[in-house]
Amino acid sequence: MALLRGHGAGHGAGHGPARKLEASVPSSPRPEAAGQGRGFLCSASALRGGPAAGVGSPARPGPARRAVRGGPAGGEAAAVSQSACGHLQERMPQTPPFAAMFDSSGYNRNLYQSKEDSCGGLYYHDNNLLSGSLEALIQHLVPNVDYYPDRTYIFTFLLSSRLFMHPYELMAKVCHLCIEQQSLSEPGLDKNRIRKIAPKILQLLTEWTETFPYDFRDERMMRNLKELAQRIASGDEMYRKNVQQLLQNLLRKLATVSQYEEVLAKINATSTDRLTVLKTKPQSIQRDIITVCNDPYALAQQLTHIELERLNYIGPEEFVQAFVQKDPLDNDKSCYGDRKKTRNLEAYVEWFNRLSYLVATEICMPVKKKHRARVIEYFIDVARECFNIGNFNSLMAIISGMNMSPVSRLKKTWAKVKTAKFDILEHQMDPSSNFYNYRTALRGAAQRSLTAHSNREKIVIPFFSLLIKDIYFLNEGCANRLPNGHVNFEKFWELAKQVSEFMTWKQVECPFERDRKILQYLLTIPVFSDDALYLASYESESPENHIEKDRWKTLRSTLLGRV
Repeated sequence: MALLRGHGAGHGAGHGPARKLEASVPSSPRPEAAGQGRGFLCSASALRGGPAAGVGSPARPGPARRAVRGGPAGGEAAAVSQSACGHLQERMPQTPPFAAMFDSSGYNRNLYQSKEDSCGGLYYHDNNLLSGSLEALIQHLVPNVDYYPDRTYIFTFLLSSRLFMHPYELMAKVCHLCIEQQSLSEPGLDKNRIRKIAPKILQLLTEWTETFPYDFRDERMMRNLKELAQRIASGDEMYRKNVQQLLQNLLRKLATVSQYEEVLAKINATSTDRLTVLKTKPQSIQRDIITVCNDPYALAQQLTHIELERLNYIGPEEFVQAFVQKDPLDNDKSCYGDRKKTRNLEAYVEWFNRLSYLVATEICMPVKKKHRARVIEYFIDVARECFNIGNFNSLMAIISGMNMSPVSRLKKTWAKVKTAKFDILEHQMDPSSNFYNYRTALRGAAQRSLTAHSNREKIVIPFFSLLIKDIYFLNEGCANRLPNGHVNFEKFWELAKQVSEFMTWKQVECPFERDRKILQYLLTIPVFSDDALYLASYESESPENHIEKDRWKTLRSTLLGRV
């Protein structure tokens, strides 16, 4: 209970709601009144360019030369690649799933290709691509009759290239190279030539549109895509159908994310402070979480629904775009910074904050301490079930809510709570040693997911703020460019490995049945602001010192109009 009960700077610093994403400059934790130690939660801080307050910063990773360059794994992936290489002229090449993209076997640059070591502008070591000029890396992305890039390369380059150029500029270059190299602009185009190259170009476009569909919200991207697809489709009816299918799938994905964003906007527009509701509606007829769902296991399952849905809409590129800065070799532009899109990632951070404040609100709202104690024990059971499911993000949000100062100061309430289970959960999420206990549990969940036979066992929902913080330090710890001007591709293998693992986790379908009533409550019920939480806390258990008494008077006057 050290984390829970302590109010000094050294206690509770690992837990607390994430601050809102605002700027891309480092920031320090918000100062608090004495005796009101708040937790951090880091995602917003990390996204602004600084590590989370209160968490031991990991050593900044240098490029691990052998650690990450994973090619498709194992016999199954090899069989897929052989099949792809053997029949490329008849059909589109097959590529392994995300789970097989990166492994310890090393990135095999010869899979799907026969390019020689003499490739201009690319540097290899032990058969692994370490660096290259931007132009050479773009050329390496473009297929030809005898070559198709490895999927690990496609994913890594499409993910990281936006640090150096806009996606629409990359798409324009790819289209130009495809058209020029394969003479696709010639009027009397040989159909046999199209049959040889079309499946590979279509596959590249399919990889891009399926993995980074949000790039195509830019009309310039869509225009280039349609132009290149049209040239391919003109040669054969089969390719025309493939192109049509590709475009339909892309438009469906973009329509779905637009609908999701509209729903989020509506939820945010109707959100009000719980105190406003309390003023207009007596507390005796207010609903609370236990009235809506008295089963903590059911609530944990509905929280998992929300987590997986919101995870699913985060594009892999958002992790990179969150840290976009100016490319030192280009004085004219800020590498996509003017079009930085991290809205779904930010919405997920805001959900974490909302859940933390919801927990604190539900605990501080009841008038009687036995009711408050019951709510605390209820959320402890919810948190424990989240841990068992593999939903670490909701688990941490619940712990963060309980560690907020307005909750942790309720000593008379906590005296009535059986805290043994909570102590165990706090131990699991203890921030010391760079969250060693949590990282061990996460590895266990990830391993379980790899061998799972059901979606229930596949669920891995990471503590998202820490994932962002890890990616931030990876990005900060290594230069994007080497002294010779080459792109530091070894760094981007590391980055792609972390993001590809997340991609695997976010694609899991939630196995639990949806309960609309519970979901509606979790997503839309008003929560207390910081000030309203302190006021409710002081109203429940009187201030203990002059600072608290002064604040209580101020809050009563400001929020309630009382002296």
